[in-house]
Amino acid sequence: MIRPRDTILFQGDSITNAFRRPEEINNAFQLGAGYALLIAARQLLERPADQLTFLNRGVSGDTVQKLADRWRADCLELRPTVLSILVGINDTLAGTPLPEYTATYRELLQTTRRELPAVRLVLCEPYALPCGLITPAHSADLKLRQPVVRQLAAEFAATFVPLQAPFNAAAARTTPGDWAYDGVHATAAGFALIAREWLAQVERIQA
Repeated sequence: MIRPRDTILFQGDSITNAFRRPEEINNAFQLGAGYALLIAARQLLERPADQLTFLNRGVSGDTVQKLADRWRADCLELRPTVLSILVGINDTLAGTPLPEYTATYRELLQTTRRELPAVRLVLCEPYALPCGLITPAHSADLKLRQPVVRQLAAEFAATFVPLQAPFNAAAARTTPGDWAYDGVHATAAGFALIAREWLAQVERIQA
């Protein structure tokens, strides 16, 4: 799925942002301290001659509507050839109605397909664990959003990255806070889990 000279763009909220520093020269600092860095680091290590470019434009607090509001500058004008999106937990926390979440996410993908018809899409399942910020009501709400992302991935021929089941399995081995310290934001182990699952799905397409 990732080809020589590709530009791979990661989009989403604080889970993607991971304290990125766009003003820095070092591409590691630009990518933040999360899964985007781990994915890019492995690919750049293993494929140094392929001239790959990795970009992170995650913004803390983003809902899908806030993502849409900045889409032209932070996605379309960057002309990515591979686009990865992880968004949804802030819609749960903010109470965005499910039909609005679905319609806005679909419109975002429609705009992207229209303006970047050859872009390869990766849609990540929003996840949460039962600790910290996350109440049972939040978990129930997010369970309604997760199938939406899976369906949109099928609708737009995107690679779907399931995350809830891997996080659940990991949390069952230890505690939820070991993987997402407040139920949302991944720990080092949680970011490694996201990167592992992302690469597993993308490399499956690559094979």
